Amino acid sequence: MRIAVVGLGRMGKPIAARLLDAGHEVTVFNRTPGRAEELAAKGATVAASAPEVWRTADACVTMVADDSALSSVAAELLTSAAAGKTLVDMSTVSPAVSAQVAGAARDAGVAYLRAPVSGNPGVVEAGNLTIMVSGDEGAFRALEATLRDIGPKVFYVGGGDEARVLKLALNLMVAGTCELMAEAIALGEASGLDRADVLEVMGESAVGSPFVKYKTAPLVARDYSATFTVALMQKDLDLALAAADGAGVPLPVTGTVRGLLADCVANGRGDLDLTALLLELEAAAARGAVEPSKP
Repeated sequence: MRIAVVGLGRMGKPIAARLLDAGHEVTVFNRTPGRAEELAAKGATVAASAPEVWRTADACVTMVADDSALSSVAAELLTSAAAGKTLVDMSTVSPAVSAQVAGAARDAGVAYLRAPVSGNPGVVEAGNLTIMVSGDEGAFRALEATLRDIGPKVFYVGGGDEARVLKLALNLMVAGTCELMAEAIALGEASGLDRADVLEVMGESAVGSPFVKYKTAPLVARDYSATFTVALMQKDLDLALAAADGAGVPLPVTGTVRGLLADCVANGRGDLDLTALLLELEAAAARGAVEPSKP
């Protein structure tokens, strides 16, 4: 298939690489040109601008940082796309901005799929990415096999922005899980347990999950280099809380974790991995800032 990838950051680059490896004709664009060099060496066509990707692509995947970036790149792409093309956005953005893009795509005669993902760059490279899709079902069926070349677990969940909400729901669970892991480790270590033992048992227990297991090795090594940063998760929880407010749903635990992430950012840990919630907890314990138990 002739497909483009716009946005070659931590996730966009391995997504484009998987499409190339699957034999697709891939065009790429990134505002920082150097990020395309490795993909060009693998056979990708490098476009000079975002609108130029339509010359060699029938569908375009975008993977950008936030609402503002999606609004900007979608405007460029939709004003230049011929009717019948398909825009597939895989970013984590708000349902509100996504709905605005949907309206612009409809006006341009372009099919629009919301396809946010669950996983990090290593998950993409390993071929284990989960993709949630909503939007025009006909466009989804036409691209389903191509999406499975990016990641094998593809779920179609509705005709509107359902995938956006589902992604935010998953991320609030990831953030909450990470905070509870930090609290469990801190309690265990303060009581004389070895961190590796705590995580091993955690991973094999009823609360074990793929997330717990792939965070175990870096936590044991005290390696907080980012696969998903504290600052990005704070952004995602802000989106989740805004969506919940619009739906009239209280998210008390999410609000608490969002505040803990904000503390991490304020204390210079925003660019570390989400597991830096443990560093924040350890720092609070060292200050004696332990929350009192409630009767």
